[in-house]
Amino acid sequence: MIRKKLAFIFTAYLTTLLLMALQKPVFLIYYSTLAAESCPANWLGVILHGLKLDLTVAGYITALPLLVTLVTLWVSIPERLARRIHNIYFALISVITSLIFAVDIELYEHWGFRIDSTILMYLTDPSTAMASIDWTMGIRQTLFFAAWTALMIVCYRRFVVRFSDSQRLQIRWQALLWTPVLLLLGGLDFLAIRGGVGASVANISKVYFSSNLFLNHAATNPVFSFLSTLGSNEEFDKMYLFFPEEERAARFESLRGNRPSAEPTHKVLRTTRPNVVVILMESFARTIMDTDREGSRIMPNLDRYKQEGLWFENFFANSFRTDRGEVAVLSGFPGQTNVSIMKLPGKSRNLPSIARTLSANGYKTRFYYGGDLNFTNQASYLYDTGWQELVWQKDLKFDRPASNWGFDDEVMCDYVADQIIAQSARGEQFLTGFLTLSSHTPYDVPYAKFQHKMLNAAAFSDECLGRMLDKLKASPAWDNLLIVMVADHGYPFPENLTYVEPLRYRIPMLWLGGAVERPMVIEDYFSQIDICASVLAQMDLPHSDFEYSKDIFSPSSPRFAYYAFEEGFGVVDSTGVAVWDGKARQMLQETAPGLADKGRTMLQTTYRDLSRR
Repeated sequence: MIRKKLAFIFTAYLTTLLLMALQKPVFLIYYSTLAAESCPANWLGVILHGLKLDLTVAGYITALPLLVTLVTLWVSIPERLARRIHNIYFALISVITSLIFAVDIELYEHWGFRIDSTILMYLTDPSTAMASIDWTMGIRQTLFFAAWTALMIVCYRRFVVRFSDSQRLQIRWQALLWTPVLLLLGGLDFLAIRGGVGASVANISKVYFSSNLFLNHAATNPVFSFLSTLGSNEEFDKMYLFFPEEERAARFESLRGNRPSAEPTHKVLRTTRPNVVVILMESFARTIMDTDREGSRIMPNLDRYKQEGLWFENFFANSFRTDRGEVAVLSGFPGQTNVSIMKLPGKSRNLPSIARTLSANGYKTRFYYGGDLNFTNQASYLYDTGWQELVWQKDLKFDRPASNWGFDDEVMCDYVADQIIAQSARGEQFLTGFLTLSSHTPYDVPYAKFQHKMLNAAAFSDECLGRMLDKLKASPAWDNLLIVMVADHGYPFPENLTYVEPLRYRIPMLWLGGAVERPMVIEDYFSQIDICASVLAQMDLPHSDFEYSKDIFSPSSPRFAYYAFEEGFGVVDSTGVAVWDGKARQMLQETAPGLADKGRTMLQTTYRDLSRR
């Protein structure tokens, strides 16, 4: 009896997993023209990487049958009723998943990405949605839906008839013995749903493995893609309604980054085609950089190198998290208060990016990270916005073991420097991205300089970056390098620094390399969103698709920094500060007139834009 119960659970899970996996070759065959360029190894890669989300979906579908089976250890259910319940449940699963698959496989041709909850927006007006469906397509997809539903129902009914067992165990000690076993299976099922035991939970990035976006899309489970985005299509443009739309648009005109400039940008580089390296420094706050502890500076190497390049004295992060700061730096899109666009692949893929622009101009684009790029959907965001190659923990082999977050900055800085030198020696034009990680909690570093764990980790990262810069400077690659070093966000140090204060968001930014014409200190107020336009303008490349990104070196650019935190914003410029708390719906600070309205305009425009992507 217990064998049938266990066999039922395992068969339910494996049957679902195989049906989900089978969708991958069907999708590839359906789009055979796009798949024709892929070798058999790519097809296998689609199936194997797709299993990561197939396992999750199978976990969700198996959860209820597992719970029912656990109940039947103690309670008898009539055999006919139990089978009917199971058959109805799996029939519903078959209909729902087949409908999603049938709609998705047709929509992909038109949308270019796997189905998500965006489709619900169109279903609010069924007549308009039906107007875009011709009868041939409707009949074809209806037949496809019916066939796939029938296949799933037949597969499910076979094992329900053979293995379902609704009888309770007759001897109480047997029920006591096997209850923990089924609870353990429940725990394993939860791990499948969660996506494993690592820091990164199940998300679309889990299956991204190639610079060929079609292969990544083919590996994506459409059921997961749809369900994971439910609730993400909020009416964002109705969340912060400070001004009527016409007034908001007029106010934003004076703040936007891509407005025409009356004067040419001031050139600070020796060349218009440098090799570009963007180093995102984890939690490198100015408050930490400017600190002395035990007679020593926390970041002496950054202090040393800031004398040799373009140092930005009043520079700010746009948010408080890596996922939002990364998007601000690489796509020029402002941070959000209570949502992360990186976690919404249907929206983040539409963002402009420095990688997309440079790759369109012949640059090879590669991003390095010593940890897991599945975390917060980074991999899908990076691939979707033009990064051709991602190198992260799964690709790396070093002598020392990885820490909780991945390989530490010492091995990564040395490795990335070697890769940059090698690319330069081959005569390639390239954009390299690199995100450090050792200064991230739990600050597990092979270093002991300061007792304060965060300061010690920051000092370790600074030393690693210093050696990296020394190595690059000693190589021929340096002559044509533009290195943009910027923190991903700030840090609450000292500990009494509140979450809303501008000082919490003040961060270092430094431009280095042989491509920099001469050392200079920029005193004007800017933020992470302004990096894209500033770099591209120096390269004489268009940046009109970056609405928010201001060219720092253009005389006509507005000089202000904007940041968002949970339910609020801050604005800083040379005249003062404004901070607004959205929870209390009140200004916490406003030292200069007009700053608050700048913040309101930026926040309202960000969410209006978010709703339309």
